[in-house]
Amino acid sequence: MEATQILLIEDDPNDVELIQIALDSYNFVNKIEVVTDGEQAIHYLFGRDGHPPTQPLPRLVLLDLKLPKIDGLQVLAMIRNSPRTQNLVVVVMTSSAENRDLKACYDLGVNSYIVKPLDFQQFVEVSRQVGFYWMMINQLPSLD
Repeated sequence: MEATQILLIEDDPNDVELIQIALDSYNFVNKIEVVTDGEQAIHYLFGRDGHPPTQPLPRLVLLDLKLPKIDGLQVLAMIRNSPRTQNLVVVVMTSSAENRDLKACYDLGVNSYIVKPLDFQQFVEVSRQVGFYWMMINQLPSLD
């Protein structure tokens, strides 16, 4: 069965809610898992204390850069450096429009970098478009 799960790595509860509202209207997303810091993201993707992860890999990772405990750049680097997760689709959604962040993400192999719009309606629409493109239009190899 095609993976229809999204992992949202975001510490701002308002942004989490807006992204969930935007994506809940789609029937192709059967689960949005939310973790609120980089450490939780690492445990979700790689397991913890020598135990393997309990969740299947998501089809899409939406990653904020400014995270508590382990920042988004470190999470992205770990994803790209592991054979299990190196081909995951990772879209950075962040408030940072700084070129150094943008370059660092692309140097690490991010699939897309999006600056979060400040306007509520634009934020919801961008989230919808990102979800639709990466979940429905983009073709992925099997991650098994």
